[in-house]
Amino acid sequence: MTPFSFRLAAFALLAATTSLSAAQAGPDETIKAAAEQARPAVIDSLREMVLIESGSSDVEGLKKMADLTEGRLKALGATTERRKTTRGVGADMVIGTFEGTGRRKLMLIAHMDTVYQPGILKTEPYHVEGDLIYGPGIADDKGGIAVILHSLQILKDMGWRDYARLTVAFNPDEEVGSIGSGEFIAELADQHDVVLSCEPTAAKPAAPVDSLLLGASGTATATMQVTGRASHAGAAPDRGRNALIELSHQLLQTRDIAKSIPGTQLNWTTATAGTVRNQIPEKASAGGDVRLTVADGVEKLQAALDETTKSHLVPDTEVKVTIEKGRPPFIASDRGRALGKEAQAIYAELERPLALVDMTGGATDAGFANRSGKAIVVESFGIAGFNYHAHNEYIDSTTIVPRLYLMTRMLIEQGKKM
Repeated sequence: MTPFSFRLAAFALLAATTSLSAAQAGPDETIKAAAEQARPAVIDSLREMVLIESGSSDVEGLKKMADLTEGRLKALGATTERRKTTRGVGADMVIGTFEGTGRRKLMLIAHMDTVYQPGILKTEPYHVEGDLIYGPGIADDKGGIAVILHSLQILKDMGWRDYARLTVAFNPDEEVGSIGSGEFIAELADQHDVVLSCEPTAAKPAAPVDSLLLGASGTATATMQVTGRASHAGAAPDRGRNALIELSHQLLQTRDIAKSIPGTQLNWTTATAGTVRNQIPEKASAGGDVRLTVADGVEKLQAALDETTKSHLVPDTEVKVTIEKGRPPFIASDRGRALGKEAQAIYAELERPLALVDMTGGATDAGFANRSGKAIVVESFGIAGFNYHAHNEYIDSTTIVPRLYLMTRMLIEQGKKM
């Protein structure tokens, strides 16, 4: 998952409006006790997974994660499948399927890859400081995997099978846009009634209370390419057409272009130009991160960029901007919002508030799962944590039991419905 840029003021407001009903039911003591008993095993699982470095390009590490999660799903009674992603490094997606005795088809998703480069554990080792447990990828998203596996273990021990089919999907390329798994996630989600996605929720101090997410940005990649003319930088600089200067000009005049297009965001983040010091660069290029909350955002942004970049600073240069669509935006349906309120009621059984966050600048696989609108989709059933994609990523271990309780109760309640 890309980092959640929560709007804390809005978050606090949402949290404040999440009331605990005076007539609320008490917790299901059997499930609560099972969640408390499972806590040490969850921590053991987190440690085991964190010690497997599994960056999105780490084929060996991703295979180890796939082996681990497939083995755990088989032990829970699932029929498993390994499916190669269609793009990227060709790692395996792990799918586990359970056949039950109920009516509804339920799906749980999380991802095995992290943003970290090989060797990260040398500088950021797994360690515990009070209630906080640190490690690369521990929140995003190995905590989500742990919630799924241990909630299913609790339900298996209870003998619960009130579903027609329960599918678990762990993908290996979420952090690079699910470029090789997104279409399959969308197809699989369309075969189910409910999809619960298990990215982390934000922990204190970033957020005052736990949450679920009802909206996340879609993504796209912008590329700007400038072609000029090479020449000797010392003897004949005026004969050249400096692509680097023109690129700089274009980046400055397009840096705020998305502000005039509601539902879009563009940030130029990478650039390259030239190969040697004593040559006027003929080629220059830049890459940009695009975020979207509207369906036609790419088209509107492309049109605006095409128009703006017609104006050049360096004569006789060519400028071309392209935008490649990535993950679609996630905007929960009314049914998704209703499911979020059910989750609030379940958290209230533990006398804990639960915020429903309307939107984040991050992007998740809930976008693919929700693309057609067939399934009910809600995001962020993972463990509360913070510093994802940064240094010293951690989870708050005091949220393990509430998140297990929430997932377990949610599955039971969804299984009861027609």
